[in-house]
Amino acid sequence: MIKTVKDVEQALLARMPEHELRPRLEPTARAAALLGDPQKLYRIIHVTGTNGKTSTTRMIDRLLREHSLRVGRFTSPHLTKLNERIAIDGDLVSDEVLVEIWNDIEPILKLVDAELDAEGEQVLTYFEALTLLAFSIFADAPVDVLVLEVGMGGEWDSTNVADGDVAVFTPIAIDHADRLGHTISEIAKTKAGIIKSGAVVVSAKQTPEAMVQIQAKTKAVAERLVSYGTDFEAFNVIPELKGQRFALKTLAGEYTDLFMPLYGDHQTENAALAVAAVEAFLGNGERRILDDIVRVSFADIASPGRLQVVSRDPLTVVDGAHNPHGVRSLVKALKQSFNAPRAVGVVGILNGKNVDEMLETLRTSFEHVIITASNSDRSVDKDELAAIAAKFWGSEAISVSSSVAKAIQDARELVAEADLEAIVVTGSLSVVGEALVMIQEENNED
Repeated sequence: MIKTVKDVEQALLARMPEHELRPRLEPTARAAALLGDPQKLYRIIHVTGTNGKTSTTRMIDRLLREHSLRVGRFTSPHLTKLNERIAIDGDLVSDEVLVEIWNDIEPILKLVDAELDAEGEQVLTYFEALTLLAFSIFADAPVDVLVLEVGMGGEWDSTNVADGDVAVFTPIAIDHADRLGHTISEIAKTKAGIIKSGAVVVSAKQTPEAMVQIQAKTKAVAERLVSYGTDFEAFNVIPELKGQRFALKTLAGEYTDLFMPLYGDHQTENAALAVAAVEAFLGNGERRILDDIVRVSFADIASPGRLQVVSRDPLTVVDGAHNPHGVRSLVKALKQSFNAPRAVGVVGILNGKNVDEMLETLRTSFEHVIITASNSDRSVDKDELAAIAAKFWGSEAISVSSSVAKAIQDARELVAEADLEAIVVTGSLSVVGEALVMIQEENNED
């Protein structure tokens, strides 16, 4: 009998790693059926895309909760704690509930494991088992609606055993090319697999190649498509010290004088996408949300690890940009929201990413770069990454630190010595997660 969340995490980690997903749905569907198909006991808004999924999912969740609905939220990956992935009414699932439901479903998972093994197939993976755990927790709560973030891709992602009333697409770019395809068209086709019969499809700005795939799948099975720039958009965006003011135009009307404590144009675009998704869910895009609901929802929205200011002395920003598209958004936000501060970058990147393009994009944003690596076994070797970074900054502007915590300490010293203005921690969510743990420990000590 498993007794702690740490035990649950170890049981999950003993399975095929999360980043080594299997392109299959049948095992998850088989286990879900034996569990009573918990994913069919509530309505679903399904969110896919390349960047912005978690922020958009959190915004949709917040808007729905203001309508007095009981809302589940499933996101990935977590930054510091497994419980982050599963939230009910905005609160992370408790350790007690997470352990209790795991113990309830584990016999079924083991039964399916045995069947798969007998067939010569890989047993349930980390993410397949985690998805089933989340579905079961939400059914036990129970929730009225689940805002469900795809793990990777869409068509064969474990979450796709659920049928979304609304399918939401954040911007699609190239990432996980070894799994999803080497062109935006291929990746978009896989992601469009979440579109189900009768669904309303809501999409962010997309490249023409991506939009063609979304439109084709919508035409084949869904009710209709609404998209950014045509049916809804953000406007009058004004950066402020603690966030930004903005307005939204949607099919149902306009929402003005909004504020959120998040930075970057991409977050106001995510906000427009979230409002359009909730309008589609609650009133088929034809009914306005009350102004006070929208204002309150965005006024206290949080998206940890996404352009998050963790200190003002010195200015320290953590951002989980982990692909070229995400890095471009970071660079733009540093200029627009933070006045392009003279900064030192703390950078660690995982294998399988377009390292050269990411670093080249960051080149003008950092005067010095401290290369590090998270504890992930997928981290690019520090010396290897430093050699690549030297191509863009020169070796004199590159240093290497043995850990994320050490890199941040080194960055603080450098900011003071060189009269710099900011520290930016980026390159992967695992690096950002370790940075947040360190900073939280410091705050606890204070």
